[in-house]
Amino acid sequence: MAEKSFKFVILGGGVAAGYAAREFGKQGVQPGELAIISKEAVAPYERPALSKGYLFPEGAARLPGFHVCVGSGGERLLPEWYKEKGIELILSTEIVKADLPAKTLVSAAGEIFKYQTLIIATGSTVIRLTDFGVQGADAKNIFYLREIDDADKLVEAIKAKKNGKAVIVGGGYIGLELGAAMKINNFDVSMVYPEPWCMPRLFTSSIAAFYEGYYANKGIKIIKGTVAVGFTSDSNGEVKEVKLKDGRVLEADIVVVGVGGRPLSTLFKGQVEEEKGGIKTDAFFKTSVPNVYAVGDVATFPLKLYNELRRVEHVDHARKSAEQAVKAIKASEEGKSVDEYDYLPYFYSRSFDLAWQFYGDNVGDTVLFGDNNPQSPKPKFGSYWIKDGKVVGAFLEGGTAEENQAIAKVAKLQPSVENLDALTNEGLSFACKI
Repeated sequence: MAEKSFKFVILGGGVAAGYAAREFGKQGVQPGELAIISKEAVAPYERPALSKGYLFPEGAARLPGFHVCVGSGGERLLPEWYKEKGIELILSTEIVKADLPAKTLVSAAGEIFKYQTLIIATGSTVIRLTDFGVQGADAKNIFYLREIDDADKLVEAIKAKKNGKAVIVGGGYIGLELGAAMKINNFDVSMVYPEPWCMPRLFTSSIAAFYEGYYANKGIKIIKGTVAVGFTSDSNGEVKEVKLKDGRVLEADIVVVGVGGRPLSTLFKGQVEEEKGGIKTDAFFKTSVPNVYAVGDVATFPLKLYNELRRVEHVDHARKSAEQAVKAIKASEEGKSVDEYDYLPYFYSRSFDLAWQFYGDNVGDTVLFGDNNPQSPKPKFGSYWIKDGKVVGAFLEGGTAEENQAIAKVAKLQPSVENLDALTNEGLSFACKI
């Protein structure tokens, strides 16, 4: 097969790839120097839209509307933009072999790609119930959501099974956002997850109680403390029932599974240093292999604020780590340096009329403030996390842009607090005065 050579190759076509391409464009890249190799069929897009606007029954988001970098208020990079910059988009191409010492990638079709500098931006893949051998988990109309193809199949099923029954397996990000999306599409929705409350990796039981109450008020049935152990299907092979470990059986026309993801780093196993489930990098996203960088979900990097190595699965970090890596690559070419990556962890979600943001670290003691009654017409509440007498994390539901900036500032500056009761009483005003 033909061999192609590039100065820079970005492997992966998600959010990180798009933001890296934009940064290359800003820093200056010659036509023909840069290629993006992606197994998806479309140019990089803002992935969070798939679990939100893409599934709306009316006024749904569609490409080219949410190509990067609109999610952060930037310009929209259409396929023409890459052409104009001389950046080669190599789409629908799956890389099956990476030889880092030889600086070579090989596709499923046998194409060979050579590079001088590689940015690994492969992201994550979803964990599937078939991975655990769950009985009947290969039935039709059991969906996972990661790529635009997944979302398109789900949209078709929503139309075909109009006003049907949906079961959401998982109580994390995808579970909560898809539970809301299916309800908005007028489905009868049940959510099933094994934990004692939703979003347990981030939410306290008090925060979770609000969202579970809000969803229940919307008519969503929440079933906690059990898991799906099997599925039955009809004569067409379409799912019709979800069997739970506690013996219950739920009717289902559509099942959406959101039980987590895993970083896509298998291609590089044994060739690069790994840590905490990801590819270990420095503060410039350089790996242990010269001229190989890793960004986004796959990177385990030094989180300066907490002086520890972490892997972060979130769109905000995907964008910022990609930009940092490109700045570092271009600076090293010019014999210059860039500042170390200094990231403040940030997570957010939107569903129904709700929108929350979280900044910092969710460790230590917590206080809850504000109106967290799920039946309030406009609920607004939050939490602070306090460790060693300092506020290290902050969460806010229903905040304005200014209020969200205020809680971000608190998480970054880590002000001291002596009295937790006083902090509870001050609530949001504590952040706003800092």
